[in-house]
Amino acid sequence: MKLTRLNGNSFTLNASMIEQVQSLPDTTITLTSGKKLLVKDSEADVSDLVTDYYKQIGLNGKFYKAGDVSE
Repeated sequence: MKLTRLNGNSFTLNASMIEQVQSLPDTTITLTSGKKLLVKDSEADVSDLVTDYYKQIGLNGKFYKAGDVSE
């Protein structure tokens, strides 16, 4: 997924490496490695891009939280 750093440079991030996304107020993406990235894109935009990525690779099924029972 294509994102923009605070300095205006764009880059591509592997969405499967994202652990969490927060607005602090800048959008901060924490990767599974612990590395943090600050981007201009909003938290909602990043979430939409991640969802689109998962749909593209066929992981758009229903996800459950720990302890939930599937129907």
